[in-house]
Amino acid sequence: MERLSALDAQFLHLEDDLSHMHIAGVCVFDNPPPTYDELVALIASKLHEIPRYRQRVRTVPLDLGRPVYADDPHFDIEYHVRHTALPAPGSDSEFYRLMGRLMSSQLDRKRPLWEVWLVEGLEDDKWALVLKVHHCLVDGIAGVQLLTVLLDLSPDSPVGEPQPWSPQPEPSGTAKVLDAWSGLAQEALGSSKQLLSSARDPRRAASVATGTAKGIGRFLGSLSLTPETSTEGSIGPHRSWANSTASLSDVKLIGKTFGGTVNDVVLAAVTGGWRRLLESRGEDPQNATVRSLIPVSTRGTDGSGVPDNRVSAMLYDLPVHEPDTIGRLNLVREQMSEHKSSGMIEAGEVVTTLGNLAPPMVVSTVSRAAIHLMQRTPQRSVGTITTNVPGPQFPLYCLGREMIEYRPFVPIIHGIRVATAILSYNGKMYFGVTGDYSSAPDVEVLASGIVEELDELRGLAK
Repeated sequence: MERLSALDAQFLHLEDDLSHMHIAGVCVFDNPPPTYDELVALIASKLHEIPRYRQRVRTVPLDLGRPVYADDPHFDIEYHVRHTALPAPGSDSEFYRLMGRLMSSQLDRKRPLWEVWLVEGLEDDKWALVLKVHHCLVDGIAGVQLLTVLLDLSPDSPVGEPQPWSPQPEPSGTAKVLDAWSGLAQEALGSSKQLLSSARDPRRAASVATGTAKGIGRFLGSLSLTPETSTEGSIGPHRSWANSTASLSDVKLIGKTFGGTVNDVVLAAVTGGWRRLLESRGEDPQNATVRSLIPVSTRGTDGSGVPDNRVSAMLYDLPVHEPDTIGRLNLVREQMSEHKSSGMIEAGEVVTTLGNLAPPMVVSTVSRAAIHLMQRTPQRSVGTITTNVPGPQFPLYCLGREMIEYRPFVPIIHGIRVATAILSYNGKMYFGVTGDYSSAPDVEVLASGIVEELDELRGLAK
């Protein structure tokens, strides 16, 4: 029996009728689209490599354990693979509206938590696959890994035959409870062994403990209330979305010229985009604080294992108050270097580990109570989410068609009306900005502002 980790389960608990916790990627292709039946056959041939796509998430009675995965006895691939089209030629704005509608509906908890949409009618004879999956199954890195399973490395890859599959019976409620507590005991034993191992090297253990305590203190100290802006507050069930594109080589040129990593440059570009968004709303960036939650992957470099969530996080106040373009990049480079050595990331890993040991009933009860409270009184400690995921730097193919773009989508939660996803693919950077439809229909200002900032930096670099 396979259980969700505490972090995976938390993404289930965070979801309600207003905050939908799925992530997505838009794969854009040239050439005529495949037929619906061809796409279904392709995905069916890959399902043996993605067991989660035929499994449901099932709860344990009375929340006495974390949810488990169980085969869906009524699995129907044609329920999950869907087909739609824009009146050709569909403009970017029309596609943005379609994406907003697709992302405004929750995934059905009674079925495996994913959908694939074949979208025809995009501009310039393009078509797209919208890959939608619940965040409890994957994080950004694992989502990219799934993409490389669903798509091919060569345009000549043949479509294989679906492998035989028979659903296993779902375990009884009693079996789920016994397995959950057995697993909790094993995790506690594993943690005890780690503690004993640390005791053999007390100096290192003390250093780690000090660093973790420092990181937790730094994280908690960053949760002070921020001045109110129009991009923070309650959200509704509907979404707006926009995207923009830049050259990865330009981003690297900027970093080489002025100093800084690719992540520093794109974070500075996001800061410039936010400054433009605030100004377009008549707000003064000089007096605004845009605090971003920045997920940080803790996944091993080989990326092995079943897709799941392995992330920590840091908090960072985007320097929107700085009026100078180079000044913003310098601040981001200096401050992010300091943040990386603050212990926040390591503290997040420790909290995640402790979450695996906490009684599931307590975690789920506290989480749901917190969500209900945030619905009534949205938090004002974190203003946005900015996530950057490296994608494959080589072309991928679907039924012989090359994927020419990969546009990301990230969810928003209570109190956060705007979030930005950044993803690199085959020499380009893609920025996807999600907003609350009622209070942030203007996310295209942020998406285009990010690229405008990069254009300015590129011009200065050249």
